[in-house]
Amino acid sequence: MDDSAIYTARARVLADLEARGLGSPASVTLLEEACSERRWWLSQWPPGQEFVAGLVAQDVQDGLADQFGRDAREGLWPVCTHCAGGPVHALHIEPDLGGPDPTWVCEESGTAVAPLGALGAS
Repeated sequence: MDDSAIYTARARVLADLEARGLGSPASVTLLEEACSERRWWLSQWPPGQEFVAGLVAQDVQDGLADQFGRDAREGLWPVCTHCAGGPVHALHIEPDLGGPDPTWVCEESGTAVAPLGALGAS
């Protein structure tokens, strides 16, 4: 099996974790676990390559929320930095199935903020 989709997904999600200051060992461990599980998933459904990066991001996002709680800043990764005022809230990946072209979107406004892997540029 060609692991290039997994490596690309890992790099994009890690870039976004680092961009928001969450490149910690705990976060990277969640990322590695998500990549491992999605590698198996891709072995069962090879046409899913265009979806895997967004799905890995969603897996890490869910893992952080489970580990830290949805009220903790770490559990809201990635936090929206584009909305002024109001409650702290997260971004989510659209489309829901993770691809193609996964994009971080504000939960509150619905505004597209950045493509997956480009939070540092936004």
